[in-house]
Amino acid sequence: MTLKPNDVRNMTEDEINNKIASLREELFKLRFEQKAGRVEKPHRIEQARREIARCYTILAEKKNEKK
Repeated sequence: MTLKPNDVRNMTEDEINNKIASLREELFKLRFEQKAGRVEKPHRIEQARREIARCYTILAEKKNEKK
């Protein structure tokens, strides 16, 4: 399931950081499976990358709001 920007905006900074960590771990596993040639959902790699970027963008927005 893809993350919606509003869902991420409703999270705290710690929750976003935890989500980024889990997405990065998932991306690592997907890349590993891709190299082994047995990835079942190759589109999930691109989705994970976009979700990570979305989380980082919203995290930056939250930090800029505090300033």
